[in-house]
Parts: sequence; C-alpha cells; structure tokens
Amino acid sequence: MRERTVHRCSACQSVHLRWAGRCAQCGEWNALVEERVEQPSTRALGVATFGGTPVEPIALCDVSVEAGQPRPTGIAELDRSLSGGLVSGSVTLVGGEPGIGKSTLLLQLAASWASRGGRALIVAAEESPEQVRRRAERLGAAVAGVSIVATTSLPAALDAASAFGPDLLVVDSIQAVADPSIASSGGSVTQVRECAVQLVQHAKHEGVATMLVGHVTKEGALAGPRVLEHLVDTVCSFDGERHHAMRVLSVAKHRFGPTGELGVFEMTPGGLVGVADPSRLLLGDRRPGTAGSVVVPVLEGRRPILVELQALVARSSMANPRRSAQGIPAGRLALAIAVLEQRVGCSLASMDVFASVVGGVKVGEPALDLGLGLALVSAVTGVPLGADLVACGEVGLGGELRQVVHTDRRLLEAARLGFTRACVPRSAPLPPGTMSTVRVATLAEAVGVLGLVPAPRGR
Repeated sequence: MRERTVHRCSACQSVHLRWAGRCAQCGEWNALVEERVEQPSTRALGVATFGGTPVEPIALCDVSVEAGQPRPTGIAELDRSLSGGLVSGSVTLVGGEPGIGKSTLLLQLAASWASRGGRALIVAAEESPEQVRRRAERLGAAVAGVSIVATTSLPAALDAASAFGPDLLVVDSIQAVADPSIASSGGSVTQVRECAVQLVQHAKHEGVATMLVGHVTKEGALAGPRVLEHLVDTVCSFDGERHHAMRVLSVAKHRFGPTGELGVFEMTPGGLVGVADPSRLLLGDRRPGTAGSVVVPVLEGRRPILVELQALVARSSMANPRRSAQGIPAGRLALAIAVLEQRVGCSLASMDVFASVVGGVKVGEPALDLGLGLALVSAVTGVPLGADLVACGEVGLGGELRQVVHTDRRLLEAARLGFTRACVPRSAPLPPGTMSTVRVATLAEAVGVLGLVPAPRGR
C-alpha cells in the first residue's frame, strides 16, 4: 500500500497538497501540519462491519435505554458535573493546564470506582508506576481493583485492557500515547487523532467507560486537532489558579445529559475534596467595609455562587494607564470604565485600574456589570458599600440596567448566606423571604441611591 504526504489543518482538518502559511478553508495561520497517509484501499460493498463483527440495523423503538444510564463514581462533585456519573462505553476528555490536578482527580476517580466494586486500569504514558504509587499513597488511593500499565504504545495499552477487562480505563495522556504503525511522531496531529479513534472504538465495542487526559495550549484550548472534541462523548475542563486551592470542573459537551453544571473542588494535601458550599468558601476571608469591594451572585452553569469582586484605582504616572482584569474579561472592564465616564461622570482616564474576582474563580457573564461599576466608583470615592448588599445586573451602553437570567435563584443563594439587600434592575423579580431590593434603572441612579459620593475632606 502506497503512502503520500499531505498537509492537514489542525483547526478544521482540511487537507492540502502542499504547505501554505494560511489555511484556505478556515483562515488560520501556521496551522498546516505535514503527515503521511496511506492510499485508501477499495473493499467490496456488503454488510457493514465493526471490529470484524457484522452490524445489522435495529428498530429505534427496540433500543434499550438501560445501557445509557450513568453509574455513580462516588465523587459527588464529579457526578454533579456528569449528570449522575459515567456511562458504560462513553469517552470523556478532561483538559486543563499542567499541574492543575487532572492526574490527581482521575487517580481518585479510579480508587473510588474500585471501592464501589469496579475494575479500573490506568495507562500511565507520562509517569512511571512508582510515581503513580507514591501519589496514590498520599491520596489514600492505593486500593485493590486499580491496576496500572506504563507504556506509550497504544497497541500495548489496548492489549493490556483486553486482558485485564476493566470497566474504567484512564489514559494519561492522549498526547503521550502513539501507534507505531502510523508514520508520525508521538503527539502529532495524526497520532492524536488516530489514537483517539482507536480508543473510542475500543470503548464502544467493549463497553468500557474511558477517561482521556488532554493537554491545553497557551490560549487555554485543547491541544491537538479539533476533531478530538467531536470524537468523544464528553469534554470537561479542569480549571483553577495554581496559587489558589479552588478547582472547577466544567462540562462543555455532554451527550448523556445537560451541560453547564460545575463541580467545585478544593486542593488539599490529601488530594481533591469536593466543596458542597463554594459560596461560603469564597467569602470566608472577606473583610466587610472595604471600599471597592462588592459581592455578586453569579450563575455557573445552573449553580448560583456568590463571589467577591474587588476594584482598586490609583493615580497613574504613565501616558497609558494600566488596566488589569483578573477573573473577568478585559472587555467587561473596558465597558464599565467607558460607561462610568460617559453616563455617570466618573472619569478614570488618568487612573490605573485593577479589578479581580477573589479566589481564582473566572466569571464571564454580564451579571457582574453592575457590581463592577459600583466597585469602581466605590474605589474612586473611598465610600464602601454595605456589608449586607449584593449587586446583580447587566449594564448597557446607555448606562441602563437590564435583568439577567435566574435572578431569583441568585438572590435565594444570597439570602441563604445572610445578605439582606440586593441592588437589581427595576424589572427584576421579587426577592425571596425578607430580603429587600434597591431597584434602579441606570448605573448613575444606583451610584446616587447607594450614596457613593466623595467623602468630605477635612480642613
């Protein structure tokens, strides 16, 4: 069988006969990767086969739904994210930055799975068995029912899986395994795609729940071809700041349930521990009465969480003052500064502006607009907001306030933690219980009603 050399785009998977700086299909620069492919062989038309076994169509009404029921993993926050657990034959891709705790999470998953009567096999393509064993001792995950095979050869890993017969297979990582029969180096686009295809076929044929660890690029996207995300059933992102203990597991794609649910963990010396009440953890060290601080109820997936948003302004000595945003989109900060100057009359043109969500949480929804505007004005004037106040609302370009989705659930979470007042748009629903609302139509009105005026200067 003859081979030929082509160039494949790592973004859209289009094939080009020769290299070019820019993909003609999707427009990505420097995305074409050389690979060798075999000429497709012709086969006679007949009964479709899968793994050498004839495959016959069946009536949709005769398909059993029992096989698609999730099996709990024993880790509550992981089950929350995966809508109940792992499904037999499913393939889940877990991506995240190096050192964030992906291997720790999956090792704890394997131990919990085995303790519930399952059989787990870990394919360690990046670490030795001794390294994994030392981590397991620290995490208390060295239990019966968990086996490990250290290899970078995909055929060897699949042979070991067939011999061991696990119902949970963990591959750490998909970029480190390779098929020697493919004429490409390990970690290349071709190797990652073809190895993923074989693992998906093995999972479907054997009914093994498979977890794949994926690396991410500097931009935070999963490394390798985008087709990798389309091959698997579930795509998870494990995020967090290295200098903070909080870790968040979010689901971007899930074929067996809804997406958007979050699993929140805390990294401890004994491993990852599920956080049942993340709002209380994030606000645990809050100092009420500090200017520039406000609590915002955000919605992560379907889960309301209270976060502390802090702002700090200082006179700048540079021609272009600094704008620093941590945990929030830089565009949201720029919009808030522009609205404050044009609609409220609060100019920050000569100020360095810093805005941050405390605890390492990343928030990108419009609900933080009102809180961000109030925090910036509070930081400028030095007038603190009330310790019992939360703010929630989207700010338009005209300075008007608009309500956000599920405001009632956000305020219910705030009331549970003891907050008694909420600054919301006028169209927002009634708050729960005895919580009172400060209803305003514009950001300028909110600044005036809450009394964020410059403090009197002494003579």
